[in-house]
Amino acid sequence: MIVNTNTIYDLAAQGKRLDGRSLTDYRTPVQIETSISWTAEGSARVQIGSTIVMAGVKLSLEKPYNDTPNEGGITINAELLPLSSSEYESGPPGIKAIELARVVDRGIRESKAIDLKKLCIAPGEKAWFVMVDLITINDAGNLYDVAGLAALAALKSAFFPKIDPETGAILYKEKTAVPLPLVKEPLPITIYKINGKLFVDPTKEEEETYEARLTVASDPDGTLSAIQKGGDMPLTVDEIAQIIDLALTKAAFLRGILTTHYGKALHH
Repeated sequence: MIVNTNTIYDLAAQGKRLDGRSLTDYRTPVQIETSISWTAEGSARVQIGSTIVMAGVKLSLEKPYNDTPNEGGITINAELLPLSSSEYESGPPGIKAIELARVVDRGIRESKAIDLKKLCIAPGEKAWFVMVDLITINDAGNLYDVAGLAALAALKSAFFPKIDPETGAILYKEKTAVPLPLVKEPLPITIYKINGKLFVDPTKEEEETYEARLTVASDPDGTLSAIQKGGDMPLTVDEIAQIIDLALTKAAFLRGILTTHYGKALHH
């Protein structure tokens, strides 16, 4: 469906959206699945509306960086598959993929979500490095929130693989019962400004009309770990305050769904 930008703008002025949602409602369903891959140490599939992102966690043993000899590391990559949108092409990551990975990475890194010291096995010689791969299955808008939730769900589901005691090789097909040392659980929420109004969970068409956006990553206790702006237009101090309040509310909403999922998973 081709939508005129002016239509979205005019509706925004009235506090309305094309799909009938309020400006601060997420699309449905909001679904989380974890442990969807046998080969990954942790994995998740998250769907909000028609937007679907998968996340996989892989662990490898590497030599620590010289400036942090007693720490492991974390890397986040994003791949926007051509099957998820006609806009995307095969090949090296484009600007949008790099930015998506960077936004998700910042919330996790700045909050110090993973205790990197606990990833170290031998200082200066050997440590675990965590790689999170984000893969888009369908981009119908709001990749930031969906990818952020998928990354957190995958990290929460990750367990260390076993190591062969004789050879020191990683036995990727066998997992231990030891989870990743995840000490904080940051969740990024992106709020968009369209025609002076603040929007949650935009559709693809709404994303194409936004003036500014702000991604706010926060912990369960409301501590902010990262804020990242996008878009060409400025935001006022009052708008930023409103966005942070709204982001914290929406983070609590998505976190509740994640907590419910893990509660059910434990009972199974």
